[in-house]
Amino acid sequence: MFGQSILVISGICLVVGVLMFFVGYSVRKYIADRKIKNAEQSAKQILEDAKKQQASKRKEAELEGKDLLHKVRADFEKETKERRQELSALEKRLMQKEENIDRKVDILDKKEKDLSDRVRSLADRDRNLGLKERELQTLVNEEKEKLQSISGLTVEEAKKQLFTRLEDEVKRDAANTMKRLEDEAKENADKQARKIIGLAIQRCAADHTVETTVSSVSLPNDEMKGRIIGREGRNIRALEIATGVDIIIDDTPEAITLSSFDAVKREITKLTLERLMEDGRIHPGRIEEVVEKVKKEMDVTIKEEGEKTLLDVGLQGIHPELVRLLGRLKYRTSYGQNVLQHSKEVAFLMGIMASELKLDFYLARRVGLLHDIGKAVSHEVEGTHAKIGAELTRKFNEPESVIHAVEAHHQDIEAKTLLAVLCQAADAISATRPGARRETLEIYVKRLEKLESIADSFKGVAKAYAIQAGREIRVIVQPEKISDQESIVLARDITKKIEEGLEYPGQIKVVVIRETRAIEYAK
Repeated sequence: MFGQSILVISGICLVVGVLMFFVGYSVRKYIADRKIKNAEQSAKQILEDAKKQQASKRKEAELEGKDLLHKVRADFEKETKERRQELSALEKRLMQKEENIDRKVDILDKKEKDLSDRVRSLADRDRNLGLKERELQTLVNEEKEKLQSISGLTVEEAKKQLFTRLEDEVKRDAANTMKRLEDEAKENADKQARKIIGLAIQRCAADHTVETTVSSVSLPNDEMKGRIIGREGRNIRALEIATGVDIIIDDTPEAITLSSFDAVKREITKLTLERLMEDGRIHPGRIEEVVEKVKKEMDVTIKEEGEKTLLDVGLQGIHPELVRLLGRLKYRTSYGQNVLQHSKEVAFLMGIMASELKLDFYLARRVGLLHDIGKAVSHEVEGTHAKIGAELTRKFNEPESVIHAVEAHHQDIEAKTLLAVLCQAADAISATRPGARRETLEIYVKRLEKLESIADSFKGVAKAYAIQAGREIRVIVQPEKISDQESIVLARDITKKIEEGLEYPGQIKVVVIRETRAIEYAK
């Protein structure tokens, strides 16, 4: 029984499974058919939409093509119309030119006819003039004979007297004219020059240091003097030999003095002493080692100072060797004035004046900065610093205008460019401003004496006096020997001789005084 129940249940389950399989299969087939049908409908719809879009785009493309064609046609017609108008205008101008040429040809024909008539009339006039000249010459000869008989003078004597009078009159007129023209030129030139120079000086304000031929080194105590001298003086001898500087040790408390004309060597010696005192080891071997080290550091410092100077002035493209020489100028003085600071000041002054005169601003500054470059090696090379500077700038491929201005800034050669003249002016301004330089009393007195002797060397000069620290000389002339007109010429001659025979900063005013006194006594 139990086995039959199992069989029945198994058969039922089998039938149910078969039925479920057929039902699932039918459902899946129905769903698949439905999806296929929906996909076919979607594909048809997509195709229809694509056809519609294609048709609309085709219509848009046709419309755009028609618009473009219309636009091209309109542009072509417009361009054609403009060309026709241009051709028409050109044709009108050509016709007008032809008419003008025809009128000019007619005018030239008339002028040619008039000229030929004038030539004929001039030929007739020349013939008449020839006859009249012969008649006039006959009359002149007759009058000459009469004048000679009346005056008792020959023709040569009369000519000599006449030429003498004319020469005196011409001299007086020339002196008056020269003075008038000079006054007018000075009045106009002085106004402009004062304006430019005043503006340059006003805008160029710089601090200046005054250096001498000695430097002082502070010591921590007086016992350090003995250590610097060393046993039997070997330390100080080694230091002087290594640096080339004289070391003076005297009774000055806690200080020693370094003496040398070369400021670079003095600075090297000073730094060496400070390093040795800081280190505490002072002996000949250590001294030589520190001196060499300080020299290398000084070379770097000099180069950096030169580069800093270029940065301050706003220049570039200068040869590295010239930059190094510029740095050396920091340790060079002239009449107590620091040469590097003076060169920078001249560069600034030249830049300002060049801007006022519409010249090259940077080239003017370049000239001003390099004008005293020869002083960096003037102790080592023979010749004036202007000539040495010109050779250095030529060696390192500076422009010819810079070379000429450097060589001419002390009038060793004639200044041929405006930059050279500006360099002379800026150099004089920087050197002669109050407090820029120091002069010894002996040089100052000699210059005054030379100035007075130059004025006394001219004939007719009674006495000459140099006043205002040599900035002005007053010349008193003998009135019976020098006339008013001749005094003008004398002032000019004295000025030229001073310029040729005397070196001086700035300018010197020459005043010629002619005085006539009439004295009578009432008794």
